[in-house]
Amino acid sequence: MYPYEFSTRAIHTGEEPDFREGGTGDVIIPIHLSTTFARKDVDNPTAGYDYSRSLNPTRNALENKLAALENGKYGLAFSSGLAAETTLALSLLSAGDHVIAFDDLYGGTKRLFNKVLTDCGIETTYVDMTILSNINSEFKKNTKLLWLETPSNPLLKICDINTIAGIAKMRGLILVVDNTFLSPYFQNPLGLGADVVIHSSTKYIGGHSDVVGGSIMLSNDELYEKIKYKQNAIGAVLSPFDSYLTMRGIKTLALRMEKHAQNATKIAEFLNSHPKIKKVIYPGLKSHPQHILASRQTTGYGGIISFEILGSLNDAKDFVRNLKLFALAESLGGVESLIELPASMTHSSIPVNERRKIGISDSLIRMSVGIEDAKDLLIDIAQGLNKI
Repeated sequence: MYPYEFSTRAIHTGEEPDFREGGTGDVIIPIHLSTTFARKDVDNPTAGYDYSRSLNPTRNALENKLAALENGKYGLAFSSGLAAETTLALSLLSAGDHVIAFDDLYGGTKRLFNKVLTDCGIETTYVDMTILSNINSEFKKNTKLLWLETPSNPLLKICDINTIAGIAKMRGLILVVDNTFLSPYFQNPLGLGADVVIHSSTKYIGGHSDVVGGSIMLSNDELYEKIKYKQNAIGAVLSPFDSYLTMRGIKTLALRMEKHAQNATKIAEFLNSHPKIKKVIYPGLKSHPQHILASRQTTGYGGIISFEILGSLNDAKDFVRNLKLFALAESLGGVESLIELPASMTHSSIPVNERRKIGISDSLIRMSVGIEDAKDLLIDIAQGLNKI
């Protein structure tokens, strides 16, 4: 669909200089702060713009760039990842519909399904979709949608997108894939058969921990029209300035993802051989149960590592407190390294029994590896482990 390679698309798509009469030839798309747009004629908005919630030139440029990243036809930008998820759900689901979702999802996504969409009469069943038979066993006459997150958060489970897409097509279901952890640089679910791809663009797409956003990419005309309508009707759109910041981050996405993955591989290998580490979860390690699948459907393993130390919850807390370069903070995907305890932080909204059932122990640690020098990060981890 697009004639250029990824890095070229990330830089140029949506920001082609305007050489038309009156155009200024901007190399970088301007930040259009106007909330409303004047028109010469009652029936004809100027260039299709009337009100910034409906369409804004800066956000439009970003949405074109987002589509190009995932090799999709359409892109849509929202004020957060959860705003994107909510708009998507309300666009494609109605009261009485049923969703089959992966059991290992971001805590905020589960909260949306369990505490918000239930009020709309939408039912969700969670299954381990790494076992394909689970999908068919939970299928109901009112099932409308499959929702994956792969690699999953925080256990880094890998779902076979292509095979699940085949099941969805056979059953007449819509397949949604959250691609946040790998970004469009390392994985393209649309090319593997997914109908819709969703991102928290706060993470790798923005990449600098300075802009909150969400995005949806797809190629299906009918689904796009439904989501686009709800995007305007609900109004949780990304601001012009945040659209500009996101586009600025995207330009270095390819370079950043390569460095994230290089650093994460070195750290995962170090942790895997350390006597104080109980378990390391990283798709790039051959010990990962789905390493072969990850190698087949992705072009890289990303920058997220989950692991457990040999010790108690207090030992895990001591370890993260003693780190100098890893900020103890939620979120991920920024240029700086972050670390957190999912059970106490990002996934604390999930009931304890449910967390333990899917494998999130109280002492599980999730690390978002940044693009600092790997040597410094390894030294920091080593000194932190030495203090427990």
